[in-house]
Amino acid sequence: MAEVAAPASAFLSLPGAVAAAGADAGIPSHYGNPLVEQRMLAGVVPSAPVIVDLSHRGVVSVSGPDRLSWLDSVTSQSLRGLAPGDSAETLLLSVNGRIEHAIRVFDDGETAWLLVDAGETESLEAWLQRMRFMLRVEIADRSAEFATVGWLAGAPDAPASPALAAVAAAGGGHPLTWADPWPEVVAGGVQYAQVDEHPGADWFWRETLVPREKLPELVAAVQSGELAVAGLLAAEALRVAAWRPRLSTEVDERSIPHELDWMRSAVHLDKGCYRGQETVAKVHNLGHPPRRLVFLQLDGSDAVLPAAGDEVFLAPTGAAGEAGAPDAVGHVTSVAIHHEWGPVALAVVKRQLDPEAGLVVRTADGDVAATAESIVSPEAGAAVGRVPRLPRLGARRR
Repeated sequence: MAEVAAPASAFLSLPGAVAAAGADAGIPSHYGNPLVEQRMLAGVVPSAPVIVDLSHRGVVSVSGPDRLSWLDSVTSQSLRGLAPGDSAETLLLSVNGRIEHAIRVFDDGETAWLLVDAGETESLEAWLQRMRFMLRVEIADRSAEFATVGWLAGAPDAPASPALAAVAAAGGGHPLTWADPWPEVVAGGVQYAQVDEHPGADWFWRETLVPREKLPELVAAVQSGELAVAGLLAAEALRVAAWRPRLSTEVDERSIPHELDWMRSAVHLDKGCYRGQETVAKVHNLGHPPRRLVFLQLDGSDAVLPAAGDEVFLAPTGAAGEAGAPDAVGHVTSVAIHHEWGPVALAVVKRQLDPEAGLVVRTADGDVAATAESIVSPEAGAAVGRVPRLPRLGARRR
């Protein structure tokens, strides 16, 4: 059965709204000026509180007394001790450790709310239904009831704006808002990025569930000036700058968590058994991931912007510009125009690629020069006895 499309977004009725395409179809890509929207979302320029329509995304609820212990047993993160009101991120892996689903988890004390990218909902719910056995859990697709609204907090404990809080869904006495754990290395995780200050340390991203019938109230708050809006392009540019992976963009059929530095937020190395754990442990302790995520600074002088899927090659070398190696060394996964840095991208490349090598991205309109900054280092893995590097905010405990 095909995935049921989310209802048309009420935000598309706002002036200047341009609909996104592809996997994110159905929500505004921008409202006429993506760079201004990005500055507003990042807090660089003053504005009313900014929200991002993510109403095309999926919501699955898991209720019942066994919900957390069960989710803990089948996914990569330690969820058994998740306290009411807490957030987490977990991955559903194949038996070979490949990433199948990336799940944002919020528990309200009675129900675990699973937030997923568009297109994931049906297959995730079906898999969970097959795996429930005799456990005391109830699983339901709640996407038709609840829409997701994104926003970027200015500090870890900053509350939602009054206009958003007024319509936010609640459960167990808690507003249903997921807080992204990406700014810190969670307990049991490890960071592969060899940096003292991670660019995601200030990525205080939030996703709030709103009953769909109340979305027009948010639109009215935008029209009255109580709220401002930014399109998906603005949010994606800031996500890329924070080195934050996303299933719909960075993951393919071969991806394992180590390649994307997803070990910092979505994997617990010391919890009990789960599907794919053997691969996670072997690559981390004894081997190296075959590929690795890098951040690309792109040459924008020719106004050519690569697209996701474009291949990455070694740049020509020598005074005569001899061609580099004929085979691709990787591919672009996400592309954005950052309000300060210009065109940037995330790409997955071969582990052995020299971190100092010059690169080009091959597009339909010609090659674009690129400079890579390693997110996952070539030496990542084989980590027995190594103390993980932590960003300046310290480790999250729960």
